[in-house]
Amino acid sequence: MNRIAQLLLLSVSCLSLSPAQDRPEITAHELRDHIRFLASDKLEGRSAGSHGEKLASEYIAKQFQRLGLKGPGSGGYYQKFDFTAGVALGNNNSTVISAGESRKQLAVNSDFRPMGFSSTGSFEGDVVFAGYGISLPEKQYDDYEGIDVSGKAVMILRYHPEGDNPHSEFGVGAALRYKTAKAKEKGAKAVVFVTGPADNENDVLAELSYDQSMGDAGILAVTMTRQAAEHLLGSATIASLQQEINSEKKPRSSPLSGQHISISTEVLKVQKNGTNVLGFLEGFDPQLRKEIVIIGAHYDHLGMGGSGSGSLSPDTLAVHNGADDNASGTAGLLELAELLASRKSELRRSLLFIAFSGEERGLLGSAHYVKNPLLPLDQSVAMLNMDMIGRLNKNKLIVYGIGTSPGFELLVTSHNVDSTFDLRIVKDGFGPSDHSSFYGSGLPVFHFFTDLHSDYHKPSDDWDKINYDGMTEVLNFVASIALELNRADDRPPYVRVEMPRQPAASGQGRVRSYTGTIPDFGEQVEGMKLSGVTDGSPAARAGLQAGDVIVKFGTIEIKNLYDYTFALGEYKPGDEVDVVVKRGTETKIFRLTIGRRN
Repeated sequence: MNRIAQLLLLSVSCLSLSPAQDRPEITAHELRDHIRFLASDKLEGRSAGSHGEKLASEYIAKQFQRLGLKGPGSGGYYQKFDFTAGVALGNNNSTVISAGESRKQLAVNSDFRPMGFSSTGSFEGDVVFAGYGISLPEKQYDDYEGIDVSGKAVMILRYHPEGDNPHSEFGVGAALRYKTAKAKEKGAKAVVFVTGPADNENDVLAELSYDQSMGDAGILAVTMTRQAAEHLLGSATIASLQQEINSEKKPRSSPLSGQHISISTEVLKVQKNGTNVLGFLEGFDPQLRKEIVIIGAHYDHLGMGGSGSGSLSPDTLAVHNGADDNASGTAGLLELAELLASRKSELRRSLLFIAFSGEERGLLGSAHYVKNPLLPLDQSVAMLNMDMIGRLNKNKLIVYGIGTSPGFELLVTSHNVDSTFDLRIVKDGFGPSDHSSFYGSGLPVFHFFTDLHSDYHKPSDDWDKINYDGMTEVLNFVASIALELNRADDRPPYVRVEMPRQPAASGQGRVRSYTGTIPDFGEQVEGMKLSGVTDGSPAARAGLQAGDVIVKFGTIEIKNLYDYTFALGEYKPGDEVDVVVKRGTETKIFRLTIGRRN
Protein backbone atom coordinates (compact mmCIF):
# COMPACT_ATOMS: atom_id res chain seq x y z
CA MET A 1 0.00 0.00 0.00
CA ASN A 2 1.49 3.36 -0.99
CA ARG A 3 1.69 6.44 1.22
CA ILE A 4 -1.23 8.21 -0.52
CA ALA A 5 -3.50 5.20 0.01
CA GLN A 6 -2.51 5.07 3.69
CA LEU A 7 -3.39 8.73 4.13
CA LEU A 8 -6.74 8.25 2.39
CA LEU A 9 -7.66 5.32 4.60
CA LEU A 10 -6.63 7.30 7.67
CA SER A 11 -8.93 10.11 6.51
CA VAL A 12 -11.83 7.66 6.20
CA SER A 13 -11.18 6.25 9.65
CA CYS A 14 -10.95 9.65 11.30
CA LEU A 15 -14.08 10.96 9.63
CA SER A 16 -16.01 7.81 10.44
CA LEU A 17 -15.35 8.18 14.14
CA SER A 18 -15.65 11.95 14.37
CA PRO A 19 -17.94 13.36 17.07
CA ALA A 20 -19.89 15.42 14.51
CA GLN A 21 -22.60 12.74 14.32
CA ASP A 22 -23.48 12.62 18.01
CA ARG A 23 -26.95 14.18 17.73
CA PRO A 24 -29.74 11.85 16.58
CA GLU A 25 -31.82 14.55 14.92
CA ILE A 26 -31.16 15.42 11.28
CA THR A 27 -29.01 18.53 11.04
CA ALA A 28 -27.58 20.58 8.21
CA HIS A 29 -24.18 20.45 9.91
CA GLU A 30 -24.01 16.66 9.90
CA LEU A 31 -25.28 16.46 6.33
CA ARG A 32 -22.54 18.87 5.28
CA ASP A 33 -19.90 16.73 6.98
CA HIS A 34 -21.05 13.59 5.19
CA ILE A 35 -21.29 15.25 1.78
CA ARG A 36 -17.96 17.05 2.07
CA PHE A 37 -16.29 13.68 2.53
CA LEU A 38 -18.30 11.68 0.00
CA ALA A 39 -17.97 14.43 -2.63
CA SER A 40 -14.31 15.16 -1.93
CA ASP A 41 -11.62 14.84 -4.58
CA LYS A 42 -10.07 12.05 -2.49
CA LEU A 43 -12.86 9.73 -3.57
CA GLU A 44 -12.23 10.48 -7.26
CA GLY A 45 -15.90 10.51 -8.21
CA ARG A 46 -16.85 7.15 -6.60
CA SER A 47 -17.06 5.22 -9.87
CA ALA A 48 -18.36 1.69 -9.32
CA GLY A 49 -15.51 -0.74 -8.78
CA SER A 50 -12.94 2.00 -8.17
CA HIS A 51 -10.70 2.80 -5.21
CA GLY A 52 -12.92 5.81 -4.47
CA GLU A 53 -15.97 3.55 -4.31
CA LYS A 54 -14.09 1.36 -1.82
CA LEU A 55 -13.31 4.35 0.41
CA ALA A 56 -16.94 5.46 0.27
CA SER A 57 -18.24 1.96 1.07
CA GLU A 58 -15.93 1.74 4.10
CA TYR A 59 -17.12 5.12 5.32
CA ILE A 60 -20.78 4.09 5.05
CA ALA A 61 -20.18 0.73 6.72
CA LYS A 62 -18.37 2.37 9.65
CA GLN A 63 -21.27 4.79 10.10
CA PHE A 64 -23.72 1.86 10.18
CA GLN A 65 -21.50 0.10 12.72
CA ARG A 66 -21.24 3.22 14.89
CA LEU A 67 -25.03 3.50 14.96
CA GLY A 68 -25.46 -0.10 16.07
CA LEU A 69 -26.87 -1.40 12.80
CA LYS A 70 -26.04 -4.99 11.91
CA GLY A 71 -24.70 -6.40 8.68
CA PRO A 72 -27.50 -8.66 7.35
CA GLY A 73 -25.42 -11.11 5.31
CA SER A 74 -22.41 -13.39 5.41
CA GLY A 75 -20.37 -10.50 4.04
CA GLY A 76 -21.24 -8.35 7.03
CA TYR A 77 -22.21 -4.90 5.80
CA TYR A 78 -21.08 -5.62 2.23
CA GLN A 79 -22.72 -7.31 -0.75
CA LYS A 80 -20.40 -7.70 -3.74
CA PHE A 81 -21.48 -8.02 -7.37
CA ASP A 82 -19.61 -8.41 -10.65
CA PHE A 83 -20.14 -6.22 -13.71
CA THR A 84 -18.52 -5.32 -17.02
CA ALA A 85 -16.72 -2.02 -16.50
CA GLY A 86 -15.20 -1.60 -19.94
CA VAL A 87 -13.36 -3.29 -22.77
CA ALA A 88 -9.75 -3.88 -23.75
CA LEU A 89 -8.07 -5.18 -26.87
CA GLY A 90 -6.75 -8.72 -26.89
CA ASN A 91 -3.75 -9.92 -28.86
CA ASN A 92 -5.64 -11.04 -31.96
CA ASN A 93 -6.47 -7.76 -33.70
CA SER A 94 -5.34 -7.34 -37.29
CA THR A 95 -6.49 -5.89 -40.59
CA VAL A 96 -5.06 -6.54 -44.06
CA ILE A 97 -6.32 -4.76 -47.18
CA SER A 98 -5.42 -5.96 -50.67
CA ALA A 99 -6.08 -5.38 -54.35
CA GLY A 100 -4.63 -7.87 -56.79
CA GLU A 101 -1.02 -8.50 -55.79
CA SER A 102 -0.92 -5.41 -53.56
CA ARG A 103 -1.22 -6.15 -49.85
CA LYS A 104 -1.07 -3.76 -46.88
CA GLN A 105 -0.93 -4.76 -43.23
CA LEU A 106 -2.52 -2.10 -40.99
CA ALA A 107 -1.23 -1.23 -37.54
CA VAL A 108 -3.66 -1.54 -34.64
CA ASN A 109 -4.34 1.76 -32.82
CA SER A 110 -2.55 3.69 -35.59
CA ASP A 111 -4.34 2.70 -38.81
CA PHE A 112 -7.35 0.92 -37.34
CA ARG A 113 -8.93 0.00 -34.03
CA PRO A 114 -11.82 -2.33 -33.12
CA MET A 115 -14.89 -0.60 -31.74
CA GLY A 116 -15.79 -1.33 -28.13
CA PHE A 117 -19.02 -3.01 -29.21
CA SER A 118 -17.39 -5.23 -31.87
CA SER A 119 -17.83 -8.96 -31.73
CA THR A 120 -14.70 -11.06 -31.44
CA GLY A 121 -14.02 -13.00 -34.63
CA SER A 122 -12.67 -12.90 -38.18
CA PHE A 123 -13.89 -11.85 -41.62
CA GLU A 124 -12.35 -12.09 -45.05
CA GLY A 125 -14.08 -10.87 -48.19
CA ASP A 126 -15.28 -8.04 -50.39
CA VAL A 127 -15.92 -4.43 -49.40
CA VAL A 128 -18.82 -2.09 -50.26
CA PHE A 129 -18.79 1.68 -49.72
CA ALA A 130 -22.18 2.67 -48.23
CA GLY A 131 -21.84 6.41 -47.65
CA TYR A 132 -23.08 7.32 -44.19
CA GLY A 133 -24.82 3.97 -43.69
CA ILE A 134 -28.18 5.72 -43.22
CA SER A 135 -31.45 4.27 -44.48
CA LEU A 136 -34.36 6.71 -44.31
CA PRO A 137 -36.66 5.85 -47.23
CA GLU A 138 -39.35 8.14 -45.84
CA LYS A 139 -36.86 11.01 -46.28
CA GLN A 140 -35.99 9.86 -49.82
CA TYR A 141 -32.49 8.93 -48.68
CA ASP A 142 -31.08 5.40 -48.51
CA ASP A 143 -27.37 4.62 -48.63
CA TYR A 144 -28.21 0.93 -49.09
CA GLU A 145 -30.42 1.36 -52.14
CA GLY A 146 -29.05 -0.47 -55.15
CA ILE A 147 -26.20 -2.25 -53.35
CA ASP A 148 -25.85 -5.73 -51.86
CA VAL A 149 -23.82 -5.88 -48.66
CA SER A 150 -24.86 -9.36 -47.58
CA GLY A 151 -21.86 -11.37 -46.46
CA LYS A 152 -19.48 -8.45 -47.08
CA ALA A 153 -17.71 -5.68 -45.21
CA VAL A 154 -19.28 -2.25 -45.47
CA MET A 155 -17.31 1.01 -45.25
CA ILE A 156 -19.30 3.81 -43.64
CA LEU A 157 -18.63 7.46 -42.89
CA ARG A 158 -19.29 8.67 -39.36
CA TYR A 159 -21.91 11.39 -38.64
CA HIS A 160 -24.36 12.46 -41.41
CA PRO A 161 -24.62 14.70 -44.52
CA GLU A 162 -25.54 17.76 -42.45
CA GLY A 163 -22.98 17.22 -39.69
CA ASP A 164 -23.06 20.79 -38.37
CA ASN A 165 -26.87 20.97 -38.21
CA PRO A 166 -28.18 19.77 -34.82
CA HIS A 167 -31.74 19.78 -36.15
CA SER A 168 -31.01 17.76 -39.27
CA GLU A 169 -33.48 15.08 -40.33
CA PHE A 170 -30.46 12.81 -40.76
CA GLY A 171 -29.60 13.03 -37.06
CA VAL A 172 -31.70 9.98 -36.20
CA GLY A 173 -29.32 7.84 -38.25
CA ALA A 174 -26.03 9.36 -37.12
CA ALA A 175 -25.24 7.15 -34.13
CA LEU A 176 -22.56 4.51 -34.63
CA ARG A 177 -24.81 2.01 -32.91
CA TYR A 178 -27.64 2.73 -35.36
CA LYS A 179 -25.32 2.33 -38.33
CA THR A 180 -23.92 -0.92 -36.96
CA ALA A 181 -27.39 -2.35 -36.35
CA LYS A 182 -28.53 -1.28 -39.83
CA ALA A 183 -25.47 -2.89 -41.46
CA LYS A 184 -26.14 -6.10 -39.56
CA GLU A 185 -29.80 -6.00 -40.58
CA LYS A 186 -28.71 -5.72 -44.23
CA GLY A 187 -26.57 -8.82 -43.86
CA ALA A 188 -23.09 -7.31 -43.61
CA LYS A 189 -20.48 -9.29 -41.67
CA ALA A 190 -18.20 -6.38 -40.80
CA VAL A 191 -18.39 -2.60 -40.70
CA VAL A 192 -15.51 -0.15 -41.17
CA PHE A 193 -16.04 3.39 -39.85
CA VAL A 194 -14.10 6.34 -41.29
CA THR A 195 -14.17 10.00 -40.17
CA GLY A 196 -14.48 12.36 -43.15
CA PRO A 197 -12.59 15.68 -43.28
CA ALA A 198 -15.84 17.66 -43.24
CA ASP A 199 -16.40 16.42 -39.69
CA ASN A 200 -12.84 16.45 -38.40
CA GLU A 201 -9.77 17.82 -40.14
CA ASN A 202 -7.64 15.42 -38.15
CA ASP A 203 -7.57 11.85 -39.41
CA VAL A 204 -8.70 10.29 -36.14
CA LEU A 205 -9.81 6.88 -34.96
CA ALA A 206 -12.91 6.55 -32.81
CA GLU A 207 -12.11 5.87 -29.17
CA LEU A 208 -12.30 2.42 -27.63
CA SER A 209 -15.15 2.68 -25.14
CA TYR A 210 -17.79 0.44 -23.63
CA ASP A 211 -21.52 1.04 -23.92
CA GLN A 212 -23.63 -1.30 -21.85
CA SER A 213 -26.71 -0.75 -24.01
CA MET A 214 -24.78 -1.96 -27.06
CA GLY A 215 -22.71 -4.73 -25.53
CA ASP A 216 -21.61 -7.15 -28.23
CA ALA A 217 -23.18 -5.88 -31.46
CA GLY A 218 -23.11 -9.28 -33.15
CA ILE A 219 -20.94 -8.01 -36.00
CA LEU A 220 -17.27 -7.11 -36.43
CA ALA A 221 -16.78 -3.34 -36.23
CA VAL A 222 -13.58 -1.32 -36.62
CA THR A 223 -12.63 2.32 -37.08
CA MET A 224 -10.03 3.13 -39.74
CA THR A 225 -8.07 6.23 -40.72
CA ARG A 226 -8.84 7.96 -44.01
CA GLN A 227 -5.33 7.30 -45.20
CA ALA A 228 -5.74 3.57 -44.67
CA ALA A 229 -9.29 3.46 -46.05
CA GLU A 230 -8.29 5.18 -49.27
CA HIS A 231 -6.16 2.15 -50.21
CA LEU A 232 -9.55 0.48 -50.79
CA LEU A 233 -11.05 3.33 -52.84
CA GLY A 234 -8.87 3.31 -55.95
CA SER A 235 -8.77 6.79 -57.48
CA ALA A 236 -11.49 8.21 -55.21
CA THR A 237 -10.87 9.88 -51.86
CA ILE A 238 -12.91 10.05 -48.69
CA ALA A 239 -12.94 13.85 -49.04
CA SER A 240 -14.34 13.81 -52.58
CA LEU A 241 -17.01 11.20 -51.79
CA GLN A 242 -18.10 13.05 -48.65
CA GLN A 243 -18.23 16.38 -50.46
CA GLU A 244 -20.48 14.92 -53.19
CA ILE A 245 -22.87 13.30 -50.73
CA ASN A 246 -23.08 16.40 -48.53
CA SER A 247 -23.65 18.84 -51.38
CA GLU A 248 -26.17 16.77 -53.31
CA LYS A 249 -27.79 14.95 -50.36
CA LYS A 250 -27.71 11.83 -52.47
CA PRO A 251 -25.99 8.50 -51.77
CA ARG A 252 -22.77 7.58 -53.57
CA SER A 253 -22.70 3.92 -52.55
CA SER A 254 -20.97 1.26 -54.67
CA PRO A 255 -19.00 -1.99 -54.44
CA LEU A 256 -15.24 -1.51 -54.25
CA SER A 257 -14.35 -3.75 -57.17
CA GLY A 258 -11.23 -5.81 -56.81
CA GLN A 259 -10.73 -4.74 -53.18
CA HIS A 260 -10.43 -7.30 -50.43
CA ILE A 261 -10.20 -7.02 -46.64
CA SER A 262 -9.27 -9.41 -43.88
CA ILE A 263 -10.22 -8.41 -40.32
CA SER A 264 -9.64 -10.16 -37.01
CA THR A 265 -10.90 -8.64 -33.76
CA GLU A 266 -10.53 -9.65 -30.15
CA VAL A 267 -12.36 -7.37 -27.73
CA LEU A 268 -12.11 -8.41 -24.10
CA LYS A 269 -14.55 -7.39 -21.38
CA VAL A 270 -12.99 -5.83 -18.29
CA GLN A 271 -14.73 -7.20 -15.21
CA LYS A 272 -14.88 -5.40 -11.88
CA ASN A 273 -16.92 -5.80 -8.75
CA GLY A 274 -19.11 -3.25 -7.07
CA THR A 275 -20.30 -3.16 -3.49
CA ASN A 276 -23.68 -2.55 -1.93
CA VAL A 277 -23.50 -1.51 1.74
CA LEU A 278 -26.32 -2.62 4.06
CA GLY A 279 -27.32 -1.94 7.64
CA PHE A 280 -30.14 -3.72 9.47
CA LEU A 281 -32.19 -2.37 12.38
CA GLU A 282 -34.59 -4.84 13.97
CA GLY A 283 -38.04 -3.78 15.14
CA PHE A 284 -39.53 -4.66 18.53
CA ASP A 285 -42.94 -6.10 17.59
CA PRO A 286 -42.79 -9.93 17.83
CA GLN A 287 -44.89 -10.34 14.68
CA LEU A 288 -44.25 -7.24 12.59
CA ARG A 289 -40.48 -7.23 13.06
CA LYS A 290 -40.36 -10.04 10.50
CA GLU A 291 -41.45 -7.45 7.95
CA ILE A 292 -39.00 -4.92 6.54
CA VAL A 293 -39.15 -1.34 5.27
CA ILE A 294 -36.22 -0.69 2.93
CA ILE A 295 -34.63 2.76 2.66
CA GLY A 296 -32.05 3.22 -0.08
CA ALA A 297 -29.82 5.58 -2.03
CA HIS A 298 -26.98 5.01 -4.48
CA TYR A 299 -23.53 6.28 -3.57
CA ASP A 300 -21.61 5.74 -6.82
CA HIS A 301 -21.01 8.44 -9.44
CA LEU A 302 -19.07 9.04 -12.68
CA GLY A 303 -15.47 8.94 -11.53
CA MET A 304 -13.26 11.16 -13.69
CA GLY A 305 -15.89 11.47 -16.43
CA GLY A 306 -14.80 11.21 -20.02
CA SER A 307 -16.32 9.56 -23.07
CA GLY A 308 -18.87 6.86 -22.26
CA SER A 309 -19.11 7.81 -18.58
CA GLY A 310 -22.44 9.62 -18.80
CA SER A 311 -20.80 12.97 -18.12
CA LEU A 312 -22.44 16.00 -19.69
CA SER A 313 -18.94 17.48 -19.98
CA PRO A 314 -17.51 14.45 -21.83
CA ASP A 315 -14.44 16.32 -23.10
CA THR A 316 -13.37 17.20 -19.57
CA LEU A 317 -11.37 14.69 -17.56
CA ALA A 318 -11.87 15.84 -13.99
CA VAL A 319 -13.26 14.52 -10.74
CA HIS A 320 -17.05 14.37 -10.96
CA ASN A 321 -17.77 14.73 -7.27
CA GLY A 322 -21.51 14.10 -7.47
CA ALA A 323 -22.45 16.07 -4.39
CA ASP A 324 -26.13 16.09 -5.28
CA ASP A 325 -25.93 12.92 -7.39
CA ASN A 326 -25.90 11.16 -5.07
CA ALA A 327 -23.81 12.07 -2.05
CA SER A 328 -26.95 13.93 -0.99
CA GLY A 329 -29.09 10.78 -0.94
CA THR A 330 -26.30 8.82 0.75
CA ALA A 331 -25.85 11.44 3.44
CA GLY A 332 -29.62 11.41 3.88
CA LEU A 333 -29.54 7.63 4.27
CA LEU A 334 -26.96 7.93 7.07
CA GLU A 335 -28.88 10.67 8.84
CA LEU A 336 -32.13 8.70 8.64
CA ALA A 337 -30.31 5.65 10.01
CA GLU A 338 -29.08 7.72 12.94
CA LEU A 339 -32.48 9.27 13.61
CA LEU A 340 -34.40 6.00 13.41
CA ALA A 341 -31.79 4.04 15.39
CA SER A 342 -32.28 6.57 18.21
CA ARG A 343 -36.01 5.76 18.11
CA LYS A 344 -35.60 2.00 17.97
CA SER A 345 -38.11 1.46 20.75
CA GLU A 346 -40.80 2.92 18.45
CA LEU A 347 -40.06 0.64 15.49
CA ARG A 348 -42.56 -2.17 15.03
CA ARG A 349 -41.15 -3.40 11.73
CA SER A 350 -37.47 -3.80 10.93
CA LEU A 351 -35.57 -1.38 8.73
CA LEU A 352 -32.97 -2.19 6.10
CA PHE A 353 -30.75 0.66 4.88
CA ILE A 354 -29.02 0.02 1.55
CA ALA A 355 -26.39 2.18 -0.15
CA PHE A 356 -26.25 0.93 -3.74
CA SER A 357 -23.35 1.03 -6.15
CA GLY A 358 -23.57 0.73 -9.93
CA GLU A 359 -26.67 2.91 -10.30
CA GLU A 360 -24.94 5.16 -12.82
CA ARG A 361 -24.14 2.11 -14.95
CA GLY A 362 -27.75 0.97 -15.09
CA LEU A 363 -29.16 0.18 -11.61
CA LEU A 364 -26.64 -2.65 -11.26
CA GLY A 365 -26.48 -2.77 -7.47
CA SER A 366 -30.21 -2.66 -6.84
CA ALA A 367 -30.87 -5.14 -9.65
CA HIS A 368 -28.36 -7.48 -8.06
CA TYR A 369 -29.97 -7.10 -4.64
CA VAL A 370 -33.51 -7.96 -5.76
CA LYS A 371 -32.15 -11.07 -7.50
CA ASN A 372 -29.99 -11.97 -4.49
CA PRO A 373 -31.76 -10.48 -1.44
CA LEU A 374 -30.01 -10.87 1.90
CA LEU A 375 -33.39 -10.70 3.60
CA PRO A 376 -36.49 -12.23 1.95
CA LEU A 377 -38.16 -9.84 -0.49
CA ASP A 378 -41.57 -11.27 0.36
CA GLN A 379 -41.05 -9.97 3.89
CA SER A 380 -40.29 -6.47 2.60
CA VAL A 381 -43.30 -4.16 2.61
CA ALA A 382 -42.06 -1.04 0.80
CA MET A 383 -38.92 0.64 -0.53
CA LEU A 384 -38.13 4.35 -0.11
CA ASN A 385 -35.43 5.72 -2.41
CA MET A 386 -33.57 9.04 -2.40
CA ASP A 387 -31.63 10.26 -5.41
CA MET A 388 -30.59 13.92 -5.77
CA ILE A 389 -32.34 15.48 -2.79
CA GLY A 390 -29.82 18.27 -2.23
CA ARG A 391 -31.02 21.11 -4.45
CA LEU A 392 -34.45 21.98 -3.09
CA ASN A 393 -35.53 25.06 -5.07
CA LYS A 394 -38.74 26.98 -4.44
CA ASN A 395 -39.72 24.05 -2.21
CA LYS A 396 -40.41 21.80 -5.20
CA LEU A 397 -40.18 18.11 -4.29
CA ILE A 398 -40.90 15.37 -6.80
CA VAL A 399 -42.22 12.08 -5.43
CA TYR A 400 -42.49 9.00 -7.64
CA GLY A 401 -44.49 5.86 -6.82
CA ILE A 402 -47.67 7.50 -5.56
CA GLY A 403 -49.76 4.98 -7.51
CA THR A 404 -47.92 1.86 -6.34
CA SER A 405 -50.15 1.42 -3.28
CA PRO A 406 -53.71 2.73 -2.74
CA GLY A 407 -52.95 4.87 0.32
CA PHE A 408 -49.69 6.43 -0.81
CA GLU A 409 -51.08 9.69 -2.16
CA LEU A 410 -52.95 10.39 1.09
CA LEU A 411 -49.88 9.35 3.07
CA VAL A 412 -47.70 11.90 1.28
CA THR A 413 -50.18 14.76 1.31
CA SER A 414 -51.09 14.22 4.96
CA HIS A 415 -47.45 14.74 5.93
CA ASN A 416 -47.38 17.95 3.91
CA VAL A 417 -50.42 19.64 5.48
CA ASP A 418 -48.38 22.73 6.27
CA SER A 419 -47.46 22.94 2.55
CA THR A 420 -43.74 22.92 3.30
CA PHE A 421 -43.30 21.42 -0.16
CA ASP A 422 -44.72 22.16 -3.56
CA LEU A 423 -45.29 18.48 -4.23
CA ARG A 424 -45.09 17.15 -7.79
CA ILE A 425 -46.39 13.60 -7.60
CA VAL A 426 -45.81 10.86 -10.16
CA LYS A 427 -47.89 7.69 -10.02
CA ASP A 428 -45.48 5.38 -11.80
CA GLY A 429 -43.10 3.18 -9.82
CA PHE A 430 -40.63 2.93 -12.66
CA GLY A 431 -38.16 5.75 -13.09
CA PRO A 432 -34.47 6.57 -13.47
CA SER A 433 -33.20 5.28 -10.13
CA ASP A 434 -32.95 2.21 -7.90
CA HIS A 435 -36.58 2.13 -6.77
CA SER A 436 -37.38 0.73 -10.24
CA SER A 437 -35.66 -2.55 -9.41
CA PHE A 438 -37.87 -3.03 -6.35
CA TYR A 439 -41.09 -1.95 -8.04
CA GLY A 440 -40.37 -4.39 -10.87
CA SER A 441 -40.00 -7.10 -8.22
CA GLY A 442 -43.39 -6.43 -6.66
CA LEU A 443 -42.81 -3.85 -3.93
CA PRO A 444 -44.61 -0.53 -3.45
CA VAL A 445 -42.08 2.29 -3.72
CA PHE A 446 -41.43 5.95 -3.06
CA HIS A 447 -38.72 7.92 -4.81
CA PHE A 448 -37.78 11.41 -3.57
CA PHE A 449 -36.05 13.86 -5.92
CA THR A 450 -35.52 17.65 -5.94
CA ASP A 451 -35.08 17.80 -9.75
CA LEU A 452 -32.25 18.27 -12.23
CA HIS A 453 -30.04 21.36 -12.44
CA SER A 454 -27.26 22.82 -14.57
CA ASP A 455 -24.52 20.97 -12.64
CA TYR A 456 -26.06 17.54 -13.23
CA HIS A 457 -23.40 15.01 -14.35
CA LYS A 458 -20.72 17.68 -14.49
CA PRO A 459 -17.60 18.30 -12.40
CA SER A 460 -19.35 21.38 -10.96
CA ASP A 461 -21.79 19.30 -8.86
CA ASP A 462 -19.97 20.07 -5.61
CA TRP A 463 -20.70 20.23 -1.89
CA ASP A 464 -20.90 24.03 -1.61
CA LYS A 465 -23.96 24.16 -3.90
CA ILE A 466 -26.13 21.93 -1.72
CA ASN A 467 -29.15 23.43 0.03
CA TYR A 468 -28.52 21.82 3.43
CA ASP A 469 -31.50 23.39 5.16
CA GLY A 470 -33.72 22.19 2.33
CA MET A 471 -32.22 18.71 2.62
CA THR A 472 -33.05 18.66 6.32
CA GLU A 473 -36.70 19.42 5.55
CA VAL A 474 -36.82 16.72 2.86
CA LEU A 475 -35.33 14.13 5.19
CA ASN A 476 -37.68 14.91 8.05
CA PHE A 477 -40.51 14.45 5.53
CA VAL A 478 -39.10 11.08 4.41
CA ALA A 479 -38.62 10.04 8.04
CA SER A 480 -42.26 10.76 8.88
CA ILE A 481 -43.43 8.60 5.96
CA ALA A 482 -41.00 5.80 6.85
CA LEU A 483 -42.19 5.81 10.46
CA GLU A 484 -45.83 5.61 9.46
CA LEU A 485 -45.13 2.68 7.15
CA ASN A 486 -43.16 1.07 9.94
CA ARG A 487 -45.89 1.40 12.56
CA ALA A 488 -49.00 0.64 10.47
CA ASP A 489 -50.98 -2.48 11.38
CA ASP A 490 -51.23 -3.61 7.78
CA ARG A 491 -48.60 -3.71 5.08
CA PRO A 492 -49.37 -1.51 2.04
CA PRO A 493 -50.81 -3.51 -0.87
CA TYR A 494 -48.85 -3.50 -4.12
CA VAL A 495 -50.44 -2.01 -7.23
CA ARG A 496 -49.12 -2.17 -10.78
CA VAL A 497 -49.67 1.28 -12.23
CA GLU A 498 -51.43 1.30 -15.56
CA MET A 499 -50.14 4.23 -17.54
CA PRO A 500 -52.72 6.05 -19.67
CA ARG A 501 -52.58 5.54 -23.41
CA GLN A 502 -51.11 8.52 -25.18
CA PRO A 503 -53.26 10.28 -27.78
CA ALA A 504 -52.01 10.76 -31.29
CA ALA A 505 -49.55 13.62 -31.65
CA SER A 506 -50.64 16.80 -33.28
CA GLY A 507 -48.81 19.75 -34.76
CA GLN A 508 -45.05 19.41 -34.65
CA GLY A 509 -44.90 16.86 -31.85
CA ARG A 510 -42.85 13.83 -32.84
CA VAL A 511 -44.57 10.43 -32.52
CA ARG A 512 -42.45 7.57 -31.21
CA SER A 513 -43.23 3.87 -31.13
CA TYR A 514 -43.92 2.45 -27.69
CA THR A 515 -44.17 -1.04 -26.19
CA GLY A 516 -43.95 -0.54 -22.41
CA THR A 517 -41.04 -2.93 -21.86
CA ILE A 518 -38.70 -2.25 -18.91
CA PRO A 519 -35.10 -3.42 -19.55
CA ASP A 520 -33.18 -5.34 -16.90
CA PHE A 521 -29.77 -3.65 -16.73
CA GLY A 522 -28.50 -5.82 -13.94
CA GLU A 523 -28.03 -9.03 -15.89
CA GLN A 524 -26.02 -9.39 -19.07
CA VAL A 525 -27.54 -11.93 -21.43
CA GLU A 526 -27.71 -12.35 -25.18
CA GLY A 527 -30.94 -10.58 -25.98
CA MET A 528 -32.81 -7.97 -23.95
CA LYS A 529 -34.03 -9.20 -20.59
CA LEU A 530 -37.09 -7.55 -19.07
CA SER A 531 -37.35 -6.49 -15.45
CA GLY A 532 -41.03 -5.80 -16.06
CA VAL A 533 -43.66 -4.38 -18.37
CA THR A 534 -45.91 -1.40 -17.76
CA ASP A 535 -49.51 -2.40 -17.02
CA GLY A 536 -51.87 -1.71 -19.88
CA SER A 537 -48.97 -1.34 -22.31
CA PRO A 538 -48.70 -3.12 -25.68
CA ALA A 539 -46.15 -5.51 -24.14
CA ALA A 540 -48.47 -6.36 -21.24
CA ARG A 541 -51.42 -6.91 -23.57
CA ALA A 542 -49.32 -9.18 -25.76
CA GLY A 543 -48.38 -11.34 -22.76
CA LEU A 544 -44.75 -10.37 -22.15
CA GLN A 545 -43.61 -10.40 -18.52
CA ALA A 546 -40.66 -9.83 -16.21
CA GLY A 547 -37.83 -12.30 -16.80
CA ASP A 548 -38.53 -12.71 -20.52
CA VAL A 549 -35.51 -12.32 -22.81
CA ILE A 550 -36.43 -10.81 -26.19
CA VAL A 551 -34.26 -12.42 -28.88
CA LYS A 552 -36.12 -11.30 -32.00
CA PHE A 553 -38.39 -8.35 -32.71
CA GLY A 554 -40.12 -8.60 -36.08
CA THR A 555 -37.40 -9.49 -38.58
CA ILE A 556 -34.52 -8.21 -36.41
CA GLU A 557 -32.37 -10.41 -34.19
CA ILE A 558 -31.90 -8.91 -30.71
CA LYS A 559 -28.57 -9.33 -28.92
CA ASN A 560 -28.69 -6.29 -26.63
CA LEU A 561 -30.69 -3.25 -25.60
CA TYR A 562 -29.56 -1.16 -28.54
CA ASP A 563 -30.66 -3.82 -31.04
CA TYR A 564 -34.10 -3.60 -29.45
CA THR A 565 -34.13 0.20 -29.56
CA PHE A 566 -33.10 0.07 -33.22
CA ALA A 567 -35.72 -2.56 -34.04
CA LEU A 568 -38.47 -0.54 -32.37
CA GLY A 569 -37.52 2.45 -34.50
CA GLU A 570 -38.07 0.38 -37.64
CA TYR A 571 -41.80 0.10 -36.90
CA LYS A 572 -44.55 2.66 -36.49
CA PRO A 573 -47.55 2.82 -34.14
CA GLY A 574 -50.21 0.36 -35.22
CA ASP A 575 -47.82 -2.15 -36.77
CA GLU A 576 -48.20 -5.75 -35.62
CA VAL A 577 -44.93 -7.49 -34.79
CA ASP A 578 -44.00 -11.02 -33.78
CA VAL A 579 -41.79 -10.95 -30.69
CA VAL A 580 -39.71 -14.02 -29.91
CA VAL A 581 -38.72 -14.45 -26.27
CA LYS A 582 -36.94 -17.00 -24.14
CA ARG A 583 -38.89 -17.73 -20.98
CA GLY A 584 -36.88 -20.11 -18.86
CA THR A 585 -36.16 -23.11 -21.07
CA GLU A 586 -39.00 -22.31 -23.48
CA THR A 587 -39.05 -20.16 -26.61
CA LYS A 588 -42.33 -18.32 -27.13
CA ILE A 589 -43.72 -16.02 -29.82
CA PHE A 590 -46.07 -13.15 -28.98
CA ARG A 591 -47.99 -10.91 -31.36
CA LEU A 592 -47.57 -7.28 -30.29
CA THR A 593 -49.24 -4.17 -31.66
CA ILE A 594 -46.90 -1.17 -31.50
CA GLY A 595 -48.29 1.65 -29.38
CA ARG A 596 -47.82 5.39 -29.55
CA ARG A 597 -46.39 7.98 -27.19
CA ASN A 598 -45.63 11.65 -27.56
